Amino acid sequence: MARYQVILAYDGSGFTGSQRQANSRTVQGEFEKALRNLGWSGRSVIMAGRTDTGVHATGQVAAFDFEWAHTVDKLLKALNADLPPDLAIKSLTPAPADFHPRFDAISRMYCYRLFCEPIRDPLRERYTWRVWPPVDGNALKQNAGIFLGTHDFAAFGSPTTPKGTTVRTVTKTEWRKMPDGEWQFEVRADAFLYRMVRRLVFVQVSLAQGKSSVEEVQHALQKQGKLLAGLAPSHGLTLTEVNYGSF
Repeated sequence: MARYQVILAYDGSGFTGSQRQANSRTVQGEFEKALRNLGWSGRSVIMAGRTDTGVHATGQVAAFDFEWAHTVDKLLKALNADLPPDLAIKSLTPAPADFHPRFDAISRMYCYRLFCEPIRDPLRERYTWRVWPPVDGNALKQNAGIFLGTHDFAAFGSPTTPKGTTVRTVTKTEWRKMPDGEWQFEVRADAFLYRMVRRLVFVQVSLAQGKSSVEEVQHALQKQGKLLAGLAPSHGLTLTEVNYGSF
C-alpha cells in the first residue's frame, strides 16, 4: 500500500464545495468516485483544506492510500480519464506514508479577482467579482499591508474547529492591476479561517470605496470594534497553492 499526493484543479461553479456531503456534488465526492472505479477501497481521501461552494482551485492538495500495480503516470492518466471536465489532477507523486495534506502544510495562498464596471459582463463574471462603484486602486495597494503579521482575525472569519483559535499569521498581501483592468489580490498565511479571504477582500473593497476607515479595520484586528458586514462573492476566489517545504 502506497500513499500518493495529488494537486487538484477545479472550476468550483458546479460543486457544493470541496468536502464530501450527502446528496451534493463535491470535489472530494467526484475524486473518490474516480478512485473507486479503479478498485480503490479506502474510506476517504485526505484534503489540505475545505473550499466553499463556488470557490475554485489550481493548487488544492489531497492524499490517498492505494495498491496500484502500474506506473504513477498510468495512475494519473487513468484518474484524469474518469474525472468530470470541471475537475483535473495536475500532478500525482508518491508521498511518505505519514504525509498529511492539512497538518503538514506550512502555508496556503489564495488569489481573488475583481474588476470595476457599471454594466454586467456575464462571461467575465463567472470567475471575477464585478465591483461598482469603482475602487481606489491606490487605496487597495496601500491598505493591504494592514493585515500582515500575526493577528486575531475573529472579525474576519470563523475557526476551523470548535473552540479553535482565530489567530493567524499572514505573510503576503498584495494587489496587482492586470493589463485588462482586472485587480488580483494574493494572500498567503500559515492557515485561514473559514471565509477569511472573502471577508478580507470585502473589507478592503469597502475601504477603497470610502465606506470604511483604516482606523475601523485596525480596531477590529484588536477586537475593539466591528466592521461593515459582508463577504466578497465566492466565484472570484481561487486556492492557488499549499506549501509543504520539503518532505
